[in-house]
Amino acid sequence: MSRMLETHQASFARNGEAVFAPVDLALDSGQALIVLGPNGCGKTTLLRMLAGILRPWQGQVVRHCQPAFLGHLPAFKGDLSCRENLAFQRRFHGGAGLEENRALARVGLAGLGLRPARTLSAGQKRRLGLAGLLIAPRPLWLLDEPYASLDDSGCELVDRLLSEHLTAGGAVALSAHQRKPVIEVEMIRVELAVTGEAA
Repeated sequence: MSRMLETHQASFARNGEAVFAPVDLALDSGQALIVLGPNGCGKTTLLRMLAGILRPWQGQVVRHCQPAFLGHLPAFKGDLSCRENLAFQRRFHGGAGLEENRALARVGLAGLGLRPARTLSAGQKRRLGLAGLLIAPRPLWLLDEPYASLDDSGCELVDRLLSEHLTAGGAVALSAHQRKPVIEVEMIRVELAVTGEAA
């Protein structure tokens, strides 16, 4: 196993007040971590901090590899086609992943390569985001509510992609509110509490 990510008493603040209690975690290859807690406790904030989008207010985040971050909202250009969006991701992030059409087919969007991203449903946009993980592979996935807007088949797709990534030696940290991953790997649990509840 190789270490992918670790934090040491890492926390984030808004207006000088901590969003959540300091977090210590370690994530190795083949491991999965799930961030749990009520709405407003800082799950998205923690993932963005792990990705390097936000800087810790206190403590330290150490990334031993370049992560792939999939946010709750799609990060695509609406007027570009699905295939053009994926091609841009490949050029921007680099990496030798699946070809655009193969990635689209893998996530259930076969035949939609020429469709503008803005015309996709919320669930299809989520699937397009998942295709981005396959275009420019990274050993560490940071996923914010990956099951949001997906139907049952979409949720099962996420489970399969997670399992394949972990079996290949990757690592995953994700947030979840209702549905939890159905995978064979036992997940490390990080429970966040809103600041007023933090001990």
